Amino acid sequence: MGGCLTKSGDSTPQHNGYDYGSEANPVVHHQFKTQPAQQAHQLPEKPGHHGASSPYKPAVPSSSPTLLRTHRTDTILGKPFEDVKSHYTIGKELGRGQFGVTHLCTENSTGKTFACKSISKTKIVNKNDKDAIRREIEIMQHLSGQPNIVEFKGAYEDKQSVHLVMELCAGGELFDRIIAKGHYSERAAASMCRSIVNVVHICHFMGVMHRDLKPENFLLSSKDENALLKATNFGLSVFIEEGKIYRDAVGCAYYVAPEVLHRKYGKEIDIWSAGVMLYILLSGVPPFWAETERGIFDAILEGKIDFESTPWPSISSSAKDLVRRMLTADPKKRITSAQVLEHPWIREGANASDKPLDSAVLSRMKEFRAMNKLKKLALKVIAENLSTDEIQGLKSMFANMDTDKSGTITYDELKEGFARIGSKLTEAEVKELMEAADVDGNGTIDYIEFITATMHRHWLEREEHLYKAFQHFDKDNSGFITVDGLESAMKEYGIGDVATVKEIISEVDTDNDGRINYDEFREMMRSGTTQPQARLF
Repeated sequence: MGGCLTKSGDSTPQHNGYDYGSEANPVVHHQFKTQPAQQAHQLPEKPGHHGASSPYKPAVPSSSPTLLRTHRTDTILGKPFEDVKSHYTIGKELGRGQFGVTHLCTENSTGKTFACKSISKTKIVNKNDKDAIRREIEIMQHLSGQPNIVEFKGAYEDKQSVHLVMELCAGGELFDRIIAKGHYSERAAASMCRSIVNVVHICHFMGVMHRDLKPENFLLSSKDENALLKATNFGLSVFIEEGKIYRDAVGCAYYVAPEVLHRKYGKEIDIWSAGVMLYILLSGVPPFWAETERGIFDAILEGKIDFESTPWPSISSSAKDLVRRMLTADPKKRITSAQVLEHPWIREGANASDKPLDSAVLSRMKEFRAMNKLKKLALKVIAENLSTDEIQGLKSMFANMDTDKSGTITYDELKEGFARIGSKLTEAEVKELMEAADVDGNGTIDYIEFITATMHRHWLEREEHLYKAFQHFDKDNSGFITVDGLESAMKEYGIGDVATVKEIISEVDTDNDGRINYDEFREMMRSGTTQPQARLF
């Protein structure tokens, strides 16, 4: 459903997300049916393909950061081979595409059903392909916990394939529902648009640019009329680097922003794509259409939006105002995700149930609050040793909360930050989270404290991170964390007392020898935060 642009010099397989139906070749687009002149651009009953490559392919290769610099060179995921069937029973086929097959799968330990996409290694042919898969997994983990984003369960690798296990969305693609309905009522379109822009808002707040928003990349949680919309396919997504101008030509023609065609863009492109989707939801047709891919691009660059053809005369001026603001050619003047969510038409058309639930950052901070002081300090040691690339998304999130750019987050900034991503917290709850993250107790959260409290717990699955943290507390290199060693480490950070140290030792020391060995330490670090059967790297 749109001509797709790929990064020059990058043969990354776009496994077209984790949809459960057909997959488009990355350099083809879905042909819209030709209709009479007054309605010459209409969604097809089923997408068809043609093989025209984009004339706008960039002349330079992608410079997107590779997040995982330290990984095993003999595997794609950087961990030993593991049989996905030892954890899941693979069921019926849900969909088949160019790069893989998706099956229903059942988790053996819980009986819960998921979707398992298996990507053949014959399709993962070079370093760019491997980096892209790792980056996509990393981004899905980073965004984990959001209500409008498909939940990622885990990744496995064997000799033949990489298997990605994720939430099962039984309602299929938004694309197919649009085809079935033709177009939506204003109220339904407003609710749907709110969900789409909420994804953009969360992604941007957490330092991610999606770069490939389109109806095929949104799945419905169920077949119900009011099913939750879930974003998928982060194969072209990148962590946003502050001050960087992006030049990779990516996306699908009908949804691509004009600045992408000029090869000079930033995160504003996601709002343009969402605006195209809103136009389609309201009218059933795309705003920029032509018989050829180049024709589509020319229409986008011309920027003329048709509000005269049916059904636009009967659509409210408020809805048209929002479409215009989202499809503003100048990205500096384009409406932001936060402004879209505050637009009167969106607010009037959205139900209370559309409001986002707890964000991933909030749930991680709540989890951090419940940890003992040794675990908090160990996470801080791990955070201090992560590279800038590895925490790029969290770095952007910190900058978004640190509104006065002081290098620390105050109580008011934390409260306002959570309000901006839709979390309704009492002052007491904000205070509790503030105190939990403020490890050194100076009344503000610094950069490392923020990373410590909000980083995804999959870092605890990396043996080298855990061992480095253990060594930090094993002051005498005896292979044990002793009362004296732990007391010394806590004094170093200005927290804890003798009673706290003894309490931690007794809690973690399962063999009751008065000290903590590495196995006990590792068990403590991984308990309650990760599921062994879903380890990523």
